[in-house]
Amino acid sequence: MGLELQYAEGQTPLDEEEKEGLKIKSITTQGELDEFEQLNIEKAVEWTIHTNLKQERILTEKFVKDLHKKMYGDVWKWAGEFRKSDKNIGIKWTQIGVALKKLLDDTKYWIKNKTFPPAEISIRFKHQIVAIHCFPNGNGRHSRMMADIIMESVFGKEIFSWHSSNMVNANETRKEYIAALKKADNGNIEPLMEFAKN
Repeated sequence: MGLELQYAEGQTPLDEEEKEGLKIKSITTQGELDEFEQLNIEKAVEWTIHTNLKQERILTEKFVKDLHKKMYGDVWKWAGEFRKSDKNIGIKWTQIGVALKKLLDDTKYWIKNKTFPPAEISIRFKHQIVAIHCFPNGNGRHSRMMADIIMESVFGKEIFSWHSSNMVNANETRKEYIAALKKADNGNIEPLMEFAKN
């Protein structure tokens, strides 16, 4: 019995090789997978609370990968590793390292020069890293946690509420989130910022 997954709108299907990376072989349903991933993510949140995170550490490729590994490493063997295949969204997998470096450099520049207010810098980072789509899966939740870490550890501000949901099951919330992402793709970041704050 293999892993049977149902994908919500905007979720990236895993290829067979990526599915093979499942560490907990007893998981067979989407519901079980969501549960194990949620437990793993809660551990990652604990880790971020108890770790002294400085801007120099956060805005690095190593940290981006480490956070993903903390969020998904109990569940997936490939957690924390950039994807090695092209997906229905995201840039070509061979361009991930370069695009991420540019985003990290841009973000450092925005922070140093106060190009945008803190919330906007955090949300612009979130939007662009999810557009790069660094990992086989978990990019949405990873990008939201990165935005929260930037808000809290770089700017000393309250983290976003993201409609106080993990968005795995909440269909209406998820639709609103995807719509806000699409608007951001077209240059309008406001709806995504509103979504994050509500």
